[in-house]
Amino acid sequence: MSNTCDIDTAVLDQFKNLRFRKSKSNAALVLKIDAKALMVVEDIVLDDITMEDLASELPETSPRYVILSYENRHGDGRTSYPLIGVFYCPEASSDQSRMLYASAKSYVFQKADIGGKVYDLSDSEDLNDAWVTGQLKGASIRP
Repeated sequence: MSNTCDIDTAVLDQFKNLRFRKSKSNAALVLKIDAKALMVVEDIVLDDITMEDLASELPETSPRYVILSYENRHGDGRTSYPLIGVFYCPEASSDQSRMLYASAKSYVFQKADIGGKVYDLSDSEDLNDAWVTGQLKGASIRP
């Protein structure tokens, strides 16, 4: 199967670093596509962040892939750190960008070994703890 884009080897290393990190807080790897090289590259790495801080880092007119290590506190007192994927595709993005990012979405999250925890987001203002925990529980939480 042919892929629209390749993934930079540094990004593949970042996937491993995020998956096996020891810190007990939220962290995110934000990825973008270099359209000229058709390469998925690192945009920004964020450690010990809130969802609101992450939302403020996302551009208003360009899609991004977000690999998120999320501190999920359960009702019974347990804490887990699932690795989830967020496909951020704002409505203000160009059709060309939307199609390019959508075409590589499955490949990127497969390489990150996310599994079934990939969620679509079109408005960065919706990105908060309630939205993430709602997605993890299988419900769509809209403010």
